Amino acid sequence: MSHKKGKDDVVIVNYRDSGWLRDAIRDVSKRSTAQQLAIGGLSGWVSGYLCIKVGKLAAITLGTSILVLQIAQHQGYVKVDWTLFQKDVERAKNVIESQTRTHYPGVYNSVMTFFKNNVYLGGSFAGGFLIGATF
Repeated sequence: MSHKKGKDDVVIVNYRDSGWLRDAIRDVSKRSTAQQLAIGGLSGWVSGYLCIKVGKLAAITLGTSILVLQIAQHQGYVKVDWTLFQKDVERAKNVIESQTRTHYPGVYNSVMTFFKNNVYLGGSFAGGFLIGATF
């Protein structure tokens, strides 16, 4: 029996209940070593490539913004209170750290456990990430 979807059909997917990511990771960990190496290497390469491309764009944007701010300050268009700025950055850093500890308490331990249980996948991901970062 097959069901053809109409334009009015609605599919509801609740990712929290189904654990789709957990199921996908379990499936990969049950595969052969060669498949784990291929999947880890390919996903690492893609992640590394995208990380470098996005990182370059972010660095260019941030660098240009800082340069324009410095020129504007030097010309007298902008007066920056750097001590207040530094205090605000420190306060924001503390808030982010405390919220991260509150909302994601066991992330580090679960990531380390995952990589200990999936050595081939983790190792090939790291290698693929480094290869992707060079492009």
